[in-house]
Amino acid sequence: MNTRRFTWLMILATLALRAVAGHTMLDGKLESSTIYPGTVHTFQVYIPDSYDGKRPAALYVGLDGVLCNAPQVMDSLIDVGKMPCTIGVFVQPGVIKDAEGTVLRYNRCYEFDSTTDLFARFLETEVLPVVEQMTTSKKKPIRLSRQPQDRMIFGLSSGGIAAFNAAWHRPDLFGKVFTGVGTFVAMRGGNDLQALVRKTEPLPLRIFIQDGTADVWNPLFGHWYEGNQMMASALEFAGYDVLTDWSDSGHNVNRATEIFSRVMQWMWRDWPAAPVVGETQNDFLTTLITDEDKGWEKVGNGTEGNPVTRIIFPDLTNIAMIPTTPGNTVWQYLLVDGKPSYGEPFYWLHNDDSRPLDIQTITFDGDGNLWAVTNLGIQICDQNGRVRAILRLPQGIDAANEIAIKQGYVWLHTPTSNWRRHLNVTSPALGVRPPSQGQG
Repeated sequence: MNTRRFTWLMILATLALRAVAGHTMLDGKLESSTIYPGTVHTFQVYIPDSYDGKRPAALYVGLDGVLCNAPQVMDSLIDVGKMPCTIGVFVQPGVIKDAEGTVLRYNRCYEFDSTTDLFARFLETEVLPVVEQMTTSKKKPIRLSRQPQDRMIFGLSSGGIAAFNAAWHRPDLFGKVFTGVGTFVAMRGGNDLQALVRKTEPLPLRIFIQDGTADVWNPLFGHWYEGNQMMASALEFAGYDVLTDWSDSGHNVNRATEIFSRVMQWMWRDWPAAPVVGETQNDFLTTLITDEDKGWEKVGNGTEGNPVTRIIFPDLTNIAMIPTTPGNTVWQYLLVDGKPSYGEPFYWLHNDDSRPLDIQTITFDGDGNLWAVTNLGIQICDQNGRVRAILRLPQGIDAANEIAIKQGYVWLHTPTSNWRRHLNVTSPALGVRPPSQGQG
């Protein structure tokens, strides 16, 4: 056979193989949510032809259904080895209808714009388990990797902030995030997220942010482009693996669709390596976290007892108290002739929702900083009552009855388990005045 003709036949055969490389889509419906009662969620599951059901596949979650021609792009990238074999789950937000089919409630804003971990728990405990009970058109079981570096989530607008929040609250579920024209504005507290990113120890996340100068979807809630720029700035400050795309586009899917293939290649460029935790520029955190820090260590069974809700300042001049009325402050009283006086809601703490913050227990360190255990994490306030840093609680821990600082460790006592973490922190010495931090 002529060598040139043989070469062309081989090329055509390769192109033909690539042309048939494709996927199937399965339809699904979730009608019995306990997290969002009464809602109906529809979804589609993308199965690439290369999936054989023998090994767990990577996971891509797309919010608001199929956007950015994602199935076709994923076909191409999987085919040429630019991303692993991946199963896609395209989720629509919930709706509640009456018996005649009239929509009684659109649940999208509540599900997507809320800044709590609720939507992440919905994906983890309700959507993905249903997907894994399905089989492919070839009767193969659907198996999803549990490794966060194998899991990506994408959303647009309110879906963009939902995608970020899912990974922010649960980096064990998602290690990769693409947010397009994200709603980081004053709709349900999204404008406060950039402050939390700056103050919280960085997480192993890879994040791509896209927006355009013409994006002011609704000025009532804020400026989308500015909100996205502030979020990107916060992520860079906090040491994240982050990349941005700024254009003159508006509040739509057009630009995200244009760059989707490049974003996916950037996301998966070094797979299966896990995202690396960067170094924050928060000087309080960098001083606090040492090279010896290995994170939280479990050191025994739980400690029963009532939570410590009041603590005396090291030099005995004032006392901090958790109020009995729910709120986001810890009160400070000066001790005058041994009596609490001149009380103020002095220590102001962050929250991630409109619900009252759960302030569980408090203590002081040797520098006079207040440590408050909350449902948002351990919030550390300076002597002037401002949160300077937030530490994550151990995974699965949501209640503590005592926090203590001694011998270079922070000790956390909960009803079920005790934990410690080695940090650059000094124990308080009663009767010794910590160095003044000034008025700030």
